[in-house]
This record gives sequence, C-alpha cells and structure tokens, in this order.
Amino acid sequence: MNFRALILAAGKGTRMKSDLPKVLHPLLGRPLVSHILKTVYRLNPERVHLVVGHKAQLVQEKLAQSYSDLDFILQEEQLGTGHAVLQAKAALRDYPGTLLLLPGDAPLITAETLQKLIAYHRSGTYSATILTTIIDNPTGYGRVIRDPAGDVVAIVEEKDATSEERKIKEINSAIYCFDAQKLYTALDKIGSDNEQGEYYLTDVVAILREAGEKIGALTVEDPVEVMGINTRMELAQAGKVLWRRKALELMAEGVTILDPDTAYIHPEAKVGPDTVIMPCVMISEDCEIGSGCQIGPFAYIRPGTRLAPGVKVGDFVEIKNSSVGSGSKVPHHSYIGDAEIGSGVNIGAGTITCNYDGTTKHKTVIKDNSFIGSNTNLVAPLTIGENAYVGAGSTITKDVPEGALGIARGRQYNKEGWVKEKKSRQ
Repeated sequence: MNFRALILAAGKGTRMKSDLPKVLHPLLGRPLVSHILKTVYRLNPERVHLVVGHKAQLVQEKLAQSYSDLDFILQEEQLGTGHAVLQAKAALRDYPGTLLLLPGDAPLITAETLQKLIAYHRSGTYSATILTTIIDNPTGYGRVIRDPAGDVVAIVEEKDATSEERKIKEINSAIYCFDAQKLYTALDKIGSDNEQGEYYLTDVVAILREAGEKIGALTVEDPVEVMGINTRMELAQAGKVLWRRKALELMAEGVTILDPDTAYIHPEAKVGPDTVIMPCVMISEDCEIGSGCQIGPFAYIRPGTRLAPGVKVGDFVEIKNSSVGSGSKVPHHSYIGDAEIGSGVNIGAGTITCNYDGTTKHKTVIKDNSFIGSNTNLVAPLTIGENAYVGAGSTITKDVPEGALGIARGRQYNKEGWVKEKKSRQ
C-alpha cells in the first residue's frame, strides 16, 4: 500500500509494576508489541520504524530476532508522544508518503481496520486522519473536538479539557495516518505548556487545522480494537479478546467448540473443519490440528504439535513438539513430548515419553498401528516398531521390534493367606 509505519514503544509502563518494559510483557506467549508488529507487517509496509526508550537494548534484543528489518529509533528521554515522533525525523526526513502511526500497546487493532484507515486518509486527501471511537465512559482519554460542520479541529487531553469537553464521548485512539512531511513541519511548532509538561503529538492536529489543512477522522465501531494496555488486568482482558476472536473464526470455518469461553486457542494455530474441541482446551501457537479431530476436555496442545485428521486427544493430555498420525488416540492422562507417532496408534492412559535426560531432549518414535499399554514410561531415544505392543505398567528403555511385545516390569507374586496372618499378628 506504499506507506511506512512508526510505532511508539519507548515507555516504561509504570502501572504494570514491573522491571520489564511494558511492550515486552507476554500476551499469548509473545511480547505485547509483537502483536502490533505482526498486524502491521500483514499490510506490507515499505518500512517499519520502532521508537524505543526504557531498557531500549532489551527491547531491541527481544524483537530483532523476529524482525530483522525493523528500524529501531532511540528516545533517550521520554518527554511525551510528540517528542517520541520527533526522534524519527532523521529517518523520515526525505519520505514524502503516508505514515501510519501507532502506539506499541494496542494489540487488538486489526489489519482490516488499519487498511480502511489508510484508504480513508488517501481518499479524502487529508494531511492527518485520526482513528476514533465512541465509548460511554471516556475518562482518561483525549477527546476529539469537532466544529459545527463535523470537521475535526483539535484533540484535547483530559487533564487539559474543560468540563464541557470532558462530556464528549468520541475519543482519540492514538492511531493516525499522516502526510509525513506535513507532520514534521507541524511538530516543529509544538510546545510543552500543558499540565504534564510534555510534548503532545495531539497538538499537531490543531496546528495543521490552523494552517488550513484538512483533518479526517474514521470511527471504528468496536472500541475493543483500540484498547490500550496499561495494567496486568488489561493484559488479561486482551488475551480473552484474542482467544474469543479465534474461537469465532474457527467456528465459522466448521470447527465445533463446545464452550468458546474456555477455548484458549492461539491466533496462529491452524485447526481443520469437523474438529471437536471440548471445554478447557489450550492450543498454543505453531500448532496444526487436522480435520475431524477430537480434543479435550482439559487438554494442552503446545508449540510444534501436528495432529493429522481424525486424531483423538482426551482429557488431561499434554502434547508438545510432536506429530500424531491419522486415527491415532491419546485418550487421557498422558504426556507426549518430542515424539513421532504414526497412524492407528493407541496410547494407553498414563503414558509418558521420558524425553529429557537433564541435559538433552530425545525423540520417541512409535510406528503405525502400535499399542501402548496404560501407565507406561517410554525412555527416549526409543523406537516402537510397527504393529508392536507394549505391556501396561512397563518402563521401556530399549527399542521394541516390529510385531513384538515389549514388557519391562517385575513379576507378580501372590502370597496366599497373608491378610489372615497379618490380622492374627495384630
């Protein structure tokens, strides 16, 4: 779409009560700011710039591995959003196009809404376009001020707003589109004469308006999309929203989810149609679930798991970094880690792949149509051959050949009359 993105991620996040920068707090297993970055990258920007400040080196180290082309810009002192944007002036000095500007703590914004914002900005030939929303309780947010014709004239921060302005329910989401050159011309004119003594990016709107520029505003219908994360409670709420979205998406694609409120499915997990997901199931990122599977209740599908069509995963089962072939069953109370399970395999209750020796992870291979008895320990590295059986209660430390029965347990001995003798002794 021929635009650049600038994401502000320099703040400490005081209300998180943490030494960890706010944008690195984990949300569904990845840093908070990564959700915004992934959404922005879906739109194929020319370049993405990220302003960092508090513990900048740590933020850069965490993100550089996943986003090698991300341009990090340092804000040494955190003197407000306007000041943060000014730090990117050198990087954007010669850029004549559209700049999408976002906060680093808004993980629920969708690519579709950002696409609409950019299109709306260009269709109206605006110098600036604000993404707004309307909420019943706007306390704490900057209010969008319009003239009688409905055009935006300014954004007023709550601490600087009059009593009448505070009654306005249309708020600024802190997500914008700008003509990059006009933005920086206006930024040179902002000051810090306000309650916070900071340089507000929102002052740019009034400056552009006074210069005769057109200011647009696009209202997003769902306020949740522009929710900012400032506390751990809000972080938890954001996770619930993402889980709920994924559940609704999967149900629309033919997946049965008995209780969407307890389906904790990562947005990047892939689940095929006609799969049935029971209550209290967690499916992490980097997972693929084939069609017609049955999962749960109380199952935990961890990263690196691949379930072929028709697999059954029962209650209190954990599977991690493993593939399970079509029609295989892991019915209940088992841990499967770093394993390759073929088709038509039955894993008995209480089976554990002992994959870790204290230093290294090892692989367990269970080939097609094998049967693993209940309460079995499979000590990796290990291979169970095709059509092989393992007796219940075994601790298997050596390979079991194709078609063989592997048993590793003490021989049972019954002492007749023992109970009667015990009672007589007592």
